[in-house]
Amino acid sequence: MYAVILAGGGGTRLWPLSRPETPKPFLPLLGEQSLLELTVERLVGHSELPLRRDDVTVVTDRRYAGLVRDQLSGVHVLAEPVGRNTAAAIALATLAIDRPADDVMVVLPAD
Repeated sequence: MYAVILAGGGGTRLWPLSRPETPKPFLPLLGEQSLLELTVERLVGHSELPLRRDDVTVVTDRRYAGLVRDQLSGVHVLAEPVGRNTAAAIALATLAIDRPADDVMVVLPAD
């Protein structure tokens, strides 16, 4: 099993907190950690779900790849060449992530 977290939004719906430079997934709205960090925390390091950080890939707009790397160590970052929509981001992940064909992929929003 592996996880794909979608964090490619442009930061327009939670204005004025969320901005194009720092969209909602990268903001610490529920404490000290960002929503993205909390999502990863819910996934890894639990006996019920045997996922490690290297089983997680964050699909994001290329503008936010640095933010992902700053907030999360040990996860894979897949920067979209062009932001399209959720279906396109998931399709990109299925093509770009090298995992066995019978491995289960779980897809989650970053927020």
